[in-house]
Amino acid sequence: MIKILFVCHGNICRSPMAEFVMKDMVRKAGLENQFHIASAATSGEELGNPVYPPARRKLAEHGIDCSGKTARRLRKSDYTQYDLLIGMDQANLRNMHRMCGGDPEGKLHLLLDFTNRPGNVADPWYTGDFEATWRDVEQSCQGLLQELAQE
Repeated sequence: MIKILFVCHGNICRSPMAEFVMKDMVRKAGLENQFHIASAATSGEELGNPVYPPARRKLAEHGIDCSGKTARRLRKSDYTQYDLLIGMDQANLRNMHRMCGGDPEGKLHLLLDFTNRPGNVADPWYTGDFEATWRDVEQSCQGLLQELAQE
């Protein structure tokens, strides 16, 4: 079983979008029993809150349901419980290193590293552009799934 944890600042936009897009992709590929996929935040400001309504609507446009998801915070123990911890941007990655006590096993990555255009996933909290975030997340999850299928 491959365990993946997607991480962003508040766990209400980008990381839950990645969580549910990836869950949808592995389900459609018939691989859902080979994966455990979740998401978390580096901050505590949104803890317990549901997925942000515009992110929920963007997922729903693509037939993806995220009901029941509430924000939770990244824990140091997540480092040992997950095979991959994938941040949405450089600030997330810095916080993940700090919160996990480093990255001795090379488990921490950026989501766009699984595409041919590494960088930061567009943050719709500031831009309001959930379509750009959708494109970043979808392309990255496709790349991640392809990479994992080759292993």
